[in-house]
Amino acid sequence: MKISEFFARKPVISFEVFPPKPTTPESAINETIDALTKLRPNFISVTYGAGGGTNFSRTAEITSKIKNEYGIESISHLPCLYMTKADVRNTLDGLKQIGVDNVLALRGDVSPSAPPCDDFKYADELIAFIKETDDFCVIAACYPEGHPESENLVEDIKYLKRKVDAGTDGLVTQFFLDNEYFYSFRERTEIAGITVPIQAGVMPVTNKSQIERMVALCGIELPRKFTKMISKYESNPTALRDAGIAYATEQIVDLIAQDIDGIHLYTMNNPYIAEKIYAAIQSLL
Repeated sequence: MKISEFFARKPVISFEVFPPKPTTPESAINETIDALTKLRPNFISVTYGAGGGTNFSRTAEITSKIKNEYGIESISHLPCLYMTKADVRNTLDGLKQIGVDNVLALRGDVSPSAPPCDDFKYADELIAFIKETDDFCVIAACYPEGHPESENLVEDIKYLKRKVDAGTDGLVTQFFLDNEYFYSFRERTEIAGITVPIQAGVMPVTNKSQIERMVALCGIELPRKFTKMISKYESNPTALRDAGIAYATEQIVDLIAQDIDGIHLYTMNNPYIAEKIYAAIQSLL
C-alpha cells in the first residue's frame, strides 16, 4: 500500500527507526520493532544504515520485517549522492521484491572523505528518476527552519518546489522545537503552491548530548523554554527524559489542534518514549 493513501484521513502518525550498529545485539532492533508495531502506527520509516552508513541490506531487511511480518506499512530511506543510476535501479528492484511500495528520497549527507557520484546531485533528480521508471510512492524531506545549506528561506522553498514538481507525493519535516517555525513554513509552502501532505517531524529530546549533536548537524534553534528545561534537569537523567517526553507531547497536541496532516516521531529506537507519547495523544488521532 502506498502511504500517500493514509492522508485521506488525517492526522497520520508514523515512527522512524534506524538499523543498529554492528556491535548492537540483534535482539535490540527486534524488541524495538515489536514494541512500536504494537502501537499500530500508519507506517514506520527505516533510515539508510546506522549513522548514515552505506550498507542497504539491513535497511531492506528491517523494512521487509515491518511490512511482511508485522503488517505495518514501511518506507525505506534512499539517499542518492553516492549512488549511480544502476545502484538506484538495483535498490528499487530489491524493494519491489520484498513488497515495499514507498521510499523517502534524499540527497544524503556529504562526506568529506568520499567523492560523490555524478548521477544525482540533488534529491529532485532522484525523485524524477524514480517517477520516470517506477510506481513507488515517493516522500521527500523538508526543513521548517531552512536547509543548513540554503542561502535563505526563499531559496529553500524554491528548491522544495522543484522536489514537489518532480513528483513528490508527500513531505516530512526535519524536527523542530518551536511550532511557530512549522506554521510559518506551512504558510510559505501554500504561497509557493505546494499542496502535497506535510508531516511534522518531532523528536523527543531526552539527553543533553543528543540535542548538542543534532543542533550541530541540523542548525535548529533552541527556544528559551526548551533551554531552561535542559538546564534544570541535565544532571537528572530520569527527570530530563520525562521532561523531554512532556515537551514533545505538548508540541504534538498543539500541532494536531492546528489541523496538521500528520506527525512523524523520531523514536531514536526507544520504544518507551514512543509508547508514552502515543498513550498521551491517542484520543486526538
